[in-house]
Amino acid sequence: MKTLILLFQCADQQGIVAKVSDFIFRHNGNIIEADQHSTDPEGGHFFLRIEFCVKAELFEQSSFSAEFQAIAAAFSAEWQMYDKSNILRMGVFVSKTDHCLADLLYLVRSGDLNVRIPFIASNCEEHRQLAEQARIPFHFISATKDDRKESELLQMAKEESDFLVLARYMLVLSEGFLREYGKDIINIHHSFLPSFKGARPYAQAFDRGVKVIGATSHFVTRDLDEGPIIAQIVEPVLHRDNIASLERKGKNLEKRALSQALHSYSDYRIIKYKNKTIVF
Repeated sequence: MKTLILLFQCADQQGIVAKVSDFIFRHNGNIIEADQHSTDPEGGHFFLRIEFCVKAELFEQSSFSAEFQAIAAAFSAEWQMYDKSNILRMGVFVSKTDHCLADLLYLVRSGDLNVRIPFIASNCEEHRQLAEQARIPFHFISATKDDRKESELLQMAKEESDFLVLARYMLVLSEGFLREYGKDIINIHHSFLPSFKGARPYAQAFDRGVKVIGATSHFVTRDLDEGPIIAQIVEPVLHRDNIASLERKGKNLEKRALSQALHSYSDYRIIKYKNKTIVF
């Protein structure tokens, strides 16, 4: 059996689920999971995720997709279809701080995160040992704020990855890099966005006397720390906390938020809409 995932969005209107479900039925598909959401049944936007099985020997995805386009066109819909057996290649960029990197390597090694890491690129040579222990190619690229080495990073990323993760990569990628790469990039930011953007967010949070801190995983866009949010995790701040204890708490929050986002992404549970995400 082959398992496929359909992500579908359009203006809300009658008959969407019936038409899509009937099409899958007529092509000998069996729906095993379905989720839907409407922002408003009167004039809102509709989102649908369907996971279904077909007999591999009877299924030809290109012809199925070509026929399904007629259904999508009738609703003026945007849609994508994915083969669940395809394992995404997740390139990793990381700077000195390594707790997110170590967690990702564990999740992949344990089989808990269904992706493959084709490379780790870092401007910190110290991570080579972690990469070699995981048997993952490591590339030391001496990028700095004044010389970001983006041409080296871009060539590798375009050729070897389906998406990128910035696992505490502390250099801002340029608009040109984002445009040329043209695929999704997921970042972990060490604050509860939209609060405390940019550098030293835990110090900013401590100075403001907040009662919760958080971590945010989001898609990268040309606007710094403004991309669609995928996952956020928070924890209370006590009056006894200081900047150092907030940073310790934050490391755990960052790992959890990034892991949650990557599980959703690798399982094709995210639909982007404007500057938001629908996460099924």
